[in-house]
Amino acid sequence: MNSHQIVEAVLFASDAPLSPDEIARADEMLDEDQVEEALHFLRAEYDDAARAFQIRELAEGYQILTRSEYAPYLERFDNVPKASRLSGPALETLAIVAYRQPIGRIEIEYIRGVSASGVIRTLQDRNLIDVVGRAEGLGRPLLYGTTSFFLEHFGFGSLEDMPRADELPIVLRDRVSLGVEGVTEDDGERQDQEVSQRAPGTEETSVAPESEINTDEELDLSSGRQLEG
Repeated sequence: MNSHQIVEAVLFASDAPLSPDEIARADEMLDEDQVEEALHFLRAEYDDAARAFQIRELAEGYQILTRSEYAPYLERFDNVPKASRLSGPALETLAIVAYRQPIGRIEIEYIRGVSASGVIRTLQDRNLIDVVGRAEGLGRPLLYGTTSFFLEHFGFGSLEDMPRADELPIVLRDRVSLGVEGVTEDDGERQDQEVSQRAPGTEETSVAPESEINTDEELDLSSGRQLEG
């Protein structure tokens, strides 16, 4: 059994991207250079043979994915993981976190103009963002950033693959000091209570970012083999 076959078997069995170092652990005779060579060989082989799947580099690793043009055929089957949509407000918040991370909840709410606690919890539950630290100052408010799962499902190899800052709307491109270092979690809770006391029927307004992450983006949030696109 050669290195190409070992690397292919490991990638085929994995439901998440793997780095060359992780793949090399499959056999004591493998090293990262051999894994990289095998990956290059397999990618070329799949492309030359016009296979329905490919090896994609994403989330700082590699994964075998079905090519996006075959997704409509797979959607006909109940046993294939279905895509789950994020709401517009959730995608707005996710875009803000992605381009401004690390960022606190108060700053997110300043940008969107509405309470963000519920949306932040939703994004955390879906493992798209997580707490990455605490800000300096009174109360040490939590700071949020994106996860490797975010990179995986949006098809980014790393954060550097996201659209450039000069392509973004001004609200995401320029970071403005809000002077919130001294804001405590209690202050945030009071703000949430004020929002919840709005008159019934009051519509929530927000600043919609025009980033490449659009409100029609679909995410496969279930376990198992991932589908590109």
